[in-house]
Amino acid sequence: MTTTSKSENHDGLKIINAGFFRTATKSMARAYQILGFKTHHGLLEDVLLSPWTGIEQAAEATWPAVRSRGSPERPPFERSDWDALWGDKYDAVTDLASPFVPQLIRAYPNAKVVIVQRDFDSWWASFKPELLDRVMPQPMATISGWICWHVMGIRAVHAMRKVHFGFFNARTPEEIELHARDSYEGYYREIRKMVPEQRKLEYKMGDGWEPLCEFLGVDVPRGGG
Repeated sequence: MTTTSKSENHDGLKIINAGFFRTATKSMARAYQILGFKTHHGLLEDVLLSPWTGIEQAAEATWPAVRSRGSPERPPFERSDWDALWGDKYDAVTDLASPFVPQLIRAYPNAKVVIVQRDFDSWWASFKPELLDRVMPQPMATISGWICWHVMGIRAVHAMRKVHFGFFNARTPEEIELHARDSYEGYYREIRKMVPEQRKLEYKMGDGWEPLCEFLGVDVPRGGG
């Protein structure tokens, strides 16, 4: 689904959805789209069009330990790098941008930040089987990664592995599980500390349109969307 941007003079991201994978990112993306914001979500885009190579490079720049053997060192991403990845094309970003929210907050100081957090235990019970296990080294993920890269020409599995090893400061799936709670909860603490009150909204699914629309400065959609 493609919508018209709220601004004809695009000036980077307007909305940063600060909710990690499996925190209703698809529902939030649809809400932003209904409100007229051009929004990126991996499951609402053609998989071939998501910027997997750029995401892999962003992971290497953010967490140098995940660089592939022999690959060059990457300096931290600057505003121009994030613009090339999402900022030049979208008003709002969700799932695939979520691991980089602290970096995006610094790059787009005028963007509004919508914080969506689930209880850790319920989140982990969803995140691990639905996302993490599908990209970590194991037979089916290895086959998927080979097909994605050698047949389809996309580095989705490679990129997502690097993102997760970097985000959780881990070298193995077992270390990810050990670090999961601290990384997840620390991520939200950092975001809340970074963003001034006037730029952030604490949003829970079920809060409805009113607080979201008021925060974003748009009208509540007719019929509730």
